[in-house]
Amino acid sequence: MGWRKSRVELLPSLQGCVGEVSLNERNVGLWSYESREGQCGGCFSSPQAEETSFHFDGSGFSLVQKSLRATSTSIVLLFKTLSPGGLLLYLASNNTRDFLSMELVEGRVRLTFDLGSGALILTSKRKYNTGVWYKITLQRSKRKGYLSIMAADQSSNKEVLEAESPGTASDLNRSDLDPIYIGGLPASRPIRRQVVSRSYVGCMRNVEIARSNFDLLRDAFGVRKGCVLEAVRSVSVFGGFVQIAPPSLGQEAELLFSFSTNNQSGVLLAVFSGERAHRQHFLSVHLVSGAVEAELGEMGGATRRVAVVKPDGGSFSDGTKRSVIVTIHRKSLSVQVDEKHLKSVSLSPGGLSRLSPASFFIGGLPQGEESRLPIKLQALSRSFRGCIQHLVVGGELVDLSGAVRYEGAELDSCQLEEKLGGAVLPDDQDVEPTPDSAHLPVTPPTHLSALKPGALTCMSEAEPTFLPAAVQFGSSKHSHMTFIISPNTVKRSVSVRLSVRSRARDGLLLLVSESKQTDYVVLKLRAGRLMMSVDLGRGPASITSKGPINDGEWHTVSGEVRRRAVSVSVDGSGPVSVSLRGNQLDVGRRLYLGGLPHTHSSRRINASSSFPGCVRSVRLNGAMLDLTAPASSHEVTSCFTNDQTGSYFNGSGYATMSGVPGEQRRRPGVGALLRPPAV
Repeated sequence: MGWRKSRVELLPSLQGCVGEVSLNERNVGLWSYESREGQCGGCFSSPQAEETSFHFDGSGFSLVQKSLRATSTSIVLLFKTLSPGGLLLYLASNNTRDFLSMELVEGRVRLTFDLGSGALILTSKRKYNTGVWYKITLQRSKRKGYLSIMAADQSSNKEVLEAESPGTASDLNRSDLDPIYIGGLPASRPIRRQVVSRSYVGCMRNVEIARSNFDLLRDAFGVRKGCVLEAVRSVSVFGGFVQIAPPSLGQEAELLFSFSTNNQSGVLLAVFSGERAHRQHFLSVHLVSGAVEAELGEMGGATRRVAVVKPDGGSFSDGTKRSVIVTIHRKSLSVQVDEKHLKSVSLSPGGLSRLSPASFFIGGLPQGEESRLPIKLQALSRSFRGCIQHLVVGGELVDLSGAVRYEGAELDSCQLEEKLGGAVLPDDQDVEPTPDSAHLPVTPPTHLSALKPGALTCMSEAEPTFLPAAVQFGSSKHSHMTFIISPNTVKRSVSVRLSVRSRARDGLLLLVSESKQTDYVVLKLRAGRLMMSVDLGRGPASITSKGPINDGEWHTVSGEVRRRAVSVSVDGSGPVSVSLRGNQLDVGRRLYLGGLPHTHSSRRINASSSFPGCVRSVRLNGAMLDLTAPASSHEVTSCFTNDQTGSYFNGSGYATMSGVPGEQRRRPGVGALLRPPAV
């Protein structure tokens, strides 16, 4: 940023503010610089680019709220993805059967809405998972739905769909507090059976609902700024299959892929020549009792088979990732597993020339296609359950987003067992059909004289407000943010300064370390006090603040590693310190704030849970971390302006309690009332 002097000075340095910088659509943290010259400080305000894009990694969602008219719906959004399936938006009522969803199904845009008397489903004819930006415009007026899809930079080529929902209901009834989910759903959220997807891998921008725009990072996880799409290289198959366009095979062919499964038998790959050929040929790569086999030959005729068995009598179907290389030469067929177990068998002359692929299947076969395999393999056609990834044919990595069709499979996923889907609401769920708002019954007023003293003290007088520059951790054990730093900036000294607010006893605030945590700096809350632990590779040293900071008030805390000493300070008080062995800190490029991912070991630092509280104004060696633009974020939410004990329910979730004594009574529309046991 600005200008660095060299032999030729072309332009003067910039005087002003810079914000929202991105390179190749990936957000650049302006405070994570490697070096700086001159006076560079923070700006009073940062411009919010209208074209800010957001990437959804498939693990989370963004939650927004908006008051909508019952008789009409207006939604505009831009999306870009390579995945053929994904939930773009889900809008529903917590108390009625009314809902509206927009999603991708096999690459096609699908709109579904039900106003209480039957669902309308509109599906585009074209596929839109091509990796370019598309604009969706939805307009609903009572029962009539209008949907248009077009390339963001080419409005002339537009696909338009129109229809009316069945029945007589014309209002989409919902509460203003009912959530609107974008890019996915929480696992606990029940959905209507017409909705196919619960997650989305791709990008969105310019999401507009009822002429209002939203910051998709405000209440979200699994979402980050920027947009970098990656080709789909993996698929989880659960008794299904994936069919891709048949790649061309030369006179000599090589197929590479990896798999992992706990199933002892199943089809991994199957290739067939065209039905119009005089003689049809096939290639099958499969598992039989834990051994990897390949069979090449003529359908109903002579075949050649080669099998690789694990030398120790074990199985390749042990859940471990296994690599497979299948090579077909003019005179031989060979299979190699894990780059060391190799078996070959000779072929008759011209064995490959007769295999001109017309269909290519991964993980299994569609119903009816199994008859093209030898009888002994037909029972395996739908039995594979696991992950297949990194398929290479003829030296080219295959992008599975271009799949011709798939069934019983989840693209861009690598799971050994099928994830349990969320609850699905039946069509005959126990709710009344949604009446139009004009015919809703009017509740008679309650006279104040009938209320007992103190009956009006439960309701908050105003909606809670949030701090724009603070974030809340602790909604789950592994709530956290990550930032990319330059390891050289912390090699000789480390200075951390931040403001925190919490009522908890323990939790991880900040960590930088190398992969095995030989060297690390960790700041955490321990028994209500600030604790800093450091290891420069020659033994750990720890220091704890004198007084507690878990009183629900804001505290400015700091920790420093300098001149072989570790010190901490709270609210500007005199630091307490302890000596430290070692000369320099060797760590990786990732800084963890507020907690750690579930895959990250915490054995050496002894801090496994996230920090249950609010954090703001985080500085590392004087540089401010931009909390609105982390490298990644998981279950981090907004921070309330005022801290109170208790739990806040915003209408989008619930709490479950177990082991609570007393009688539980339920009342429609109110929730659970707890009555303590008699004493």
